[in-house]
This record gives sequence, C-alpha cells and structure tokens, in this order.
Amino acid sequence: MMGLWIALGAFFGAICRYGVSRLFATFMTSSFPAATFIVNVIGSFLLGLIVGSGLEGKIALMVTTGFLGSFTTFSTFQLEGLKLWENGERKVAAIYFLLTNVTGIGVAFMGIVLGRSLGS
Repeated sequence: MMGLWIALGAFFGAICRYGVSRLFATFMTSSFPAATFIVNVIGSFLLGLIVGSGLEGKIALMVTTGFLGSFTTFSTFQLEGLKLWENGERKVAAIYFLLTNVTGIGVAFMGIVLGRSLGS
C-alpha cells in the first residue's frame, strides 16, 4: 500500500516537472538549463523543509520519495552540464554545476532550519 502513495506522488511530480520544462522552453532562449536548475532548487528546499519539520509516514514518503523524487532530476542536471561542456560552453557549464550545487545545498539548509522552527 505504501508503494501506491509513492507512485501517486511520483505521478504528480513528473507532471509538474514536465510543466516547468515546457514553460521554460516557451520563454527561455539561453543555453543555461534554467528549468532543471529551478526544479532542483525548489526540490532541495522542500526536501529540507520536510526533513526539518519531522514529517513522517505516508504523506512524507509520498512527497519526498514520490513527488520530489520525480520532480527533481540529478541525471538531467549532469547530462545538461556535460552537453554544455561538450558544446564548448564551458563557462556556462561551470557556472551551472557550481550554482546548482551551492544553491541546492544552501536552500536545503534553509529548508531544514525553517522546518525545525515550524515543527516546534
């Protein structure tokens, strides 16, 4: 039964991920992978928030493993960065790798701190 909760979250996470990608494809002309950057930053913050709040059980698994697991995308992050590098856009690739990691860790930390304050 727990698998169904996770699958439900994953369904909505994938749909939202696709929506963000389409939205950015419509409005962005830069080679910077903004859609992947945004979903990974949002996902890092939300995961930190949930972990910090101490939320557990079915809802937590549905949101963390299900929704955020399919909404965020480490593999696409890696692939897009490598494609930038291979296409000679090394400065953009380096900025993307650095900015995504530093920002992701930073917002995850902020989410944990905020979650702890909300959970207490």
